[in-house]
Amino acid sequence: MLRLLVLLALAPTAAAQPASDTLVLDVQDAIRRALDGSPEVAIESAGRDFAAARMRQANAARYLTEFHVTTGHAVAPGLERHGSPFPDDALYLDPDVRNDWTNTRPYNEITAELLQPLFTWGELGGQIRAATAAVDVEAARVDAKASEVGLRAGELYYGLGLARALGGIAEETDAALRTARAELQALLDDGDPSVSDADLFQLRLFEQEVARRAAEVEQQEALAASALARQLLRPGAPVRTGRLEPIPFERGSLADYQALALRHRSELRQAAAGVRAREALVAVARSDYYPKLFLGGTARARYAAGRTQQSNPFVSDSYVGSSVRFGLGVRQNLTFLQTRAKVEQAEAEAAEVRFQREAAEQLVLFEVEEAYRRLAIAEAALAARTEAVAIAGEWLRSEQINFDLGLGDVDDLIGAVRADLEGRAARFDAVRAYNVAVLRLLHATGLLTERARLGTLFDPVSTD
Repeated sequence: MLRLLVLLALAPTAAAQPASDTLVLDVQDAIRRALDGSPEVAIESAGRDFAAARMRQANAARYLTEFHVTTGHAVAPGLERHGSPFPDDALYLDPDVRNDWTNTRPYNEITAELLQPLFTWGELGGQIRAATAAVDVEAARVDAKASEVGLRAGELYYGLGLARALGGIAEETDAALRTARAELQALLDDGDPSVSDADLFQLRLFEQEVARRAAEVEQQEALAASALARQLLRPGAPVRTGRLEPIPFERGSLADYQALALRHRSELRQAAAGVRAREALVAVARSDYYPKLFLGGTARARYAAGRTQQSNPFVSDSYVGSSVRFGLGVRQNLTFLQTRAKVEQAEAEAAEVRFQREAAEQLVLFEVEEAYRRLAIAEAALAARTEAVAIAGEWLRSEQINFDLGLGDVDDLIGAVRADLEGRAARFDAVRAYNVAVLRLLHATGLLTERARLGTLFDPVSTD
């Protein structure tokens, strides 16, 4: 890790001016832009929309659960009357009347059927409650994915900020090395006995080490910029980040953050909604034990040209006529053993989800505690790194003064430069780690995306 930090510390900064479409962002802008149009969030949103459609379907099923119309179209035979003296509506009295299949004509039929439940022992209500809870489950899943995307965007933002901040150190180091070499060459030219060609060669070797590391990390910085731009759905767009500074964040008590997590974590809302859905499905399964009362009706009309409906109610023509049936009905599922098995399955699934909710609560509390304690570690590390930078700075200034007075040693000067470089690089990494730890704590409490959208990401956290 320290080797990587030293490499990052020597990364050069780009000299090109930002293009006109450069994204100028702070971390809250980065999170908001990452969430706007995120395909990962959109995938979960599609699942939520599907669940919402299922809920509307469940609500609509309360009225006219079954209502459909069927039509039929064919050919029907004409009538061979043999000069029957009977009128058209009394042809049934003539035994000589026959169907004439040599004289067919169009036949049309239409049938409408409807079923309106009146009392279902909680079946319809349970289905509606389950569908409503399913929407809540999917909505919580959307929020969980949004928080994940927001956290990733914040981490990429501070990763790029770290690379560029350390690039500034690299520029200062390069300038300092050029100045040191010029001064050392002047002393050699003047024949100063305090320096030798070995000092110059050592300094030149150090410059090559710096150049090698700078070339390696230049690509790392480009990769970090590309990763952030792609997360913001702007691949290839230049991104300008703010100066890497510690977030002005006041850490509260662990109990407060755990209480916030129990109220705001989407995973817990998802688990609670899952419990409601499964309990509703238990009621649906139990409803099959009892008879369902419904209102049903059927209307049918059929007609073939050239045929007439007969007037006798006991005689009908299968090609002509109409009928309507409407009334109350009862439907009872008699497969009680199967119903019992279904109820037991539904109860087992509900119990499983309840246990999952309990486990999720414990996991969330642990995640909050882990994030909280990692933030405390990051705070201490940042304070230590800040003090180390001050000490290394004092050492470097002392060696520079000694070198200017001809009392210093090149090895000591290079050692002081290395310590200053590594100290400032480590401090910048500690700043990044601290800022990311803040984001992770907010993510663990379920507040990250909401506060980023409101622009209150780093305001003091209240449990009210």
